[in-house]
Amino acid sequence: MPEQSSSPERGGGPAKPVEGPQRSEDANPPLRSGPLHPAAHGPPPRAGAELKARKTTGSLSRRMILIAAAWISLLLAGGGFALDRVLSGAVTRNFDDSLDYVLTAMVASAEIGPGGEVLLNRPLGDQRFLEPNSGLYYQISGQGFEHFRSRSLWDRSLQVRPRHQDLDPHIYDSKEFAEEPLRILERDVTLPGSQVRWRFQVAQSREALDEQIEVLRYTLIRSFALLGLGLIALAALQTYYGLLPLRKVRKAIARMRSGAASRVDEPLPDELTPMVEELNGLIEHNEKQAEEARRHAGNLAHALKTPLTVIMNAATASAPDLPDTVCREATTMRRQVDHHLARARAVGRRGLVHSRAEVWPSLEAVERAVGRLYPDVRIDIDGAKDLSVHVERQDLDELLGNLIENAAKYGGGSVFVTVAGEAGFVEFLVEDDGMGIPEEERLRIFDRGARLDTSKPGTGLGLAIVRDVAEIYGGTVSLEESEDLGGLLVRLRLPAAPEAEPEPSSTNRPTIKRRR
Repeated sequence: MPEQSSSPERGGGPAKPVEGPQRSEDANPPLRSGPLHPAAHGPPPRAGAELKARKTTGSLSRRMILIAAAWISLLLAGGGFALDRVLSGAVTRNFDDSLDYVLTAMVASAEIGPGGEVLLNRPLGDQRFLEPNSGLYYQISGQGFEHFRSRSLWDRSLQVRPRHQDLDPHIYDSKEFAEEPLRILERDVTLPGSQVRWRFQVAQSREALDEQIEVLRYTLIRSFALLGLGLIALAALQTYYGLLPLRKVRKAIARMRSGAASRVDEPLPDELTPMVEELNGLIEHNEKQAEEARRHAGNLAHALKTPLTVIMNAATASAPDLPDTVCREATTMRRQVDHHLARARAVGRRGLVHSRAEVWPSLEAVERAVGRLYPDVRIDIDGAKDLSVHVERQDLDELLGNLIENAAKYGGGSVFVTVAGEAGFVEFLVEDDGMGIPEEERLRIFDRGARLDTSKPGTGLGLAIVRDVAEIYGGTVSLEESEDLGGLLVRLRLPAAPEAEPEPSSTNRPTIKRRR
């Protein structure tokens, strides 16, 4: 049963810090200049230096642009090479088709003369065959006969490889003429009325073909270079606008740092919204912790102010019970300090992912400790032995110790503690056979220093500590009437810890342990 009395220290609102004696300006004049007070000349330069000295992994924009530029260059180079092969092949095939057309016309107009030599019954249509060194030539060769050549060859002739036989058209490049590379198409034909295998050859200078390919490649390189530059510029522009929301977030954080804003509330893309929500949650969490720290400091100062005032008044009046007063008020101050230390410890540990405490060993330890303080009280504990809570062991001992000690102190001699798991929580029921607490007083009894029974020593902080620590860990505590014992029932719910691997020798059978 909780401590049940009201204390004059309890305040209705947030406590104010202790007002100490004021220092005189004449006695301790503040320093206006000098290296010990850099704040007088503005913010310290150390923060900026730390930001400049901070190591980074490089520019994200530069990294994205370089990757895009490398990939674009690779794709354009591969595509340009493939397109050059295709277009160059098409130009070369068109060039070869013109030679094949002339060769077919030669074969069609060729006939055997009276002396067995080959003749053309009609001249070829291209006038370049009549111009010396025009770059377009033909020649008909047969074994035992003089070469029949175009006038454009003048005093030259095309090479004939006797071992090479071309029943089908054969085309190749040749450098047999100095400073004039040739493209030669040849074919071996046996004409009617002759047993000689005649070789028909048509040759044309590659100069025109090479010029066309060069113009084509120049156009491709220039076009693909402009296309690559355009794509890289587009990638840079996309990177700039893609990362623009990050710059907005940085500016919003700078505004929060300067005090112009408290949250990042600008509309942002879906990809950044979860990060900003986490950032705002972290800021809210830090603000809550800072506010809790300020409130705890103010509450502690307010709680210590009254005992200190009592001690000072007793010392000033030279009261005969000064030693007793000092001891009593020092005990009160110690309990206040313990209370706020318990809250501060729980606040610092609630973010620990691995916080875990086994319920049954803590119950046994508290039962033994309270049993030594109240040997005439019977304490029964019942429940599963394998339950664990997401709470630090020291804080769990503090919670159970306050509840079981209050039940032993204010009950009628019997305390029954039940523990059970339920929907992600572990529920503790602490019952006693005392007078209980009226329903209208059950909320007020959680206030600091609230007591209903002043006949027994206490500070009225037990249930306040239980409520504060339980809420910090995400639990709850409530007061009800015990149906079995008729006194007070305190229902404490704490979050259950993740299940651990059970040991082979462990047992889940509920047990009851009694102490008389």
